[in-house]
Amino acid sequence: MRAVVCGAGIAGLAAAGCLGRRGWEVVVLERAPRPREQGYMLDFFGPGWDAAEAMGVLPAVREAGYAVDRLSWVDDRGRERAGLPVARFAHALGGRLASVMRPDLERVLREHAAPVAELCYGRTVAAVEGRPGGADVLLEDGGRLEAELVIGADGIRSAVRRSLFGPDERFHRFLGHHAAAFLFEDPEAHRQLGNRFCLTDSIDRNMGFYGLRDGRVAAVAVHRTRDPALPADPRAALREVHGSLGWIVPRALAACPEPAQIYYDRVAQIEMPRWSTGRVVLLGDASQAVSLLGGQGASVGIAGAWLLAERLARATEGGTADGAVETALAGWEAAWRPVVAEKQRVARGGAAWFLPATRARRSARRLALRLAALPGFDRAVTRGAVGRAGGDVRALAGGA
Repeated sequence: MRAVVCGAGIAGLAAAGCLGRRGWEVVVLERAPRPREQGYMLDFFGPGWDAAEAMGVLPAVREAGYAVDRLSWVDDRGRERAGLPVARFAHALGGRLASVMRPDLERVLREHAAPVAELCYGRTVAAVEGRPGGADVLLEDGGRLEAELVIGADGIRSAVRRSLFGPDERFHRFLGHHAAAFLFEDPEAHRQLGNRFCLTDSIDRNMGFYGLRDGRVAAVAVHRTRDPALPADPRAALREVHGSLGWIVPRALAACPEPAQIYYDRVAQIEMPRWSTGRVVLLGDASQAVSLLGGQGASVGIAGAWLLAERLARATEGGTADGAVETALAGWEAAWRPVVAEKQRVARGGAAWFLPATRARRSARRLALRLAALPGFDRAVTRGAVGRAGGDVRALAGGA
């Protein structure tokens, strides 16, 4: 059977690798001309950890990860106002945690998929047309691909979703924040950071930093806004919004690269009444976006892809009976939707914790972090910040 995966991000690459290794013929279409280098540091845990282990990529994920010793919230002079040893957080998760740059995680999944799938960059999807027993993908260059299954894993602005389900506005839930990430060079900042992930202990806007192996510094910026519209010049917007922050922020903004090298987007979730129609299914941020502030988008993307491949493999084993694929898609959604809904709920509540709107809320976060350092409180604080780690995704694969 042939599957066309639209999107070579985390969810799309995971799906391609999993399906390809189960005997499917897989083609991946990605509009970007090459793998993206922009991205941010993410904490990888939860259901995606179990899926990565089942896929056999967990050792590579761990190797790509960074040994972050401490999360530190610092004032305008770089003095820590609140902090948490990462070992305490990892302990609360049973040690199943890795801090990894998003481009590095994509590289691991790309290497897993490349031997069993055809990866096509610079190919833009114009539309998807469903038909009995399959679907066709129409490309902007006039090409047309036929498949028994089409997976829309093309992100929060999914062209596949627009083509079959309607305009973005019907499904986007704006969470009132913009986020950005970029890399810059500053040896002194790299030295000051050490193995810490440092964030400004600020209100309504903050920036976070971590030193990378190659000597560069990774920066992430978040601020509150009521306007979902994206700025024409993200670099100018970052300098305007975050320019009042202290410590290494002014140097980071001065070294901010050209706009094309900056990741910048609104913080939003996708909520849909259904994730598939016929032989077309939406995966990852295209239908299940948790948001940057939720901290488990990558985990949800990988786990959802692995579970989808498992359900499809079981349904099509020994042939493709009429309706088998559609039944597998429906069963996958029924099993996976409650997990996604819980992650989205936690992310909405976590936004106020991640970026406090008042001094009182900032003080409450400082207190929570002090409590997290005490034996017996770490699991309770972690559970409040990230929710349940994700249930047993392997058990979900065995359902009807």
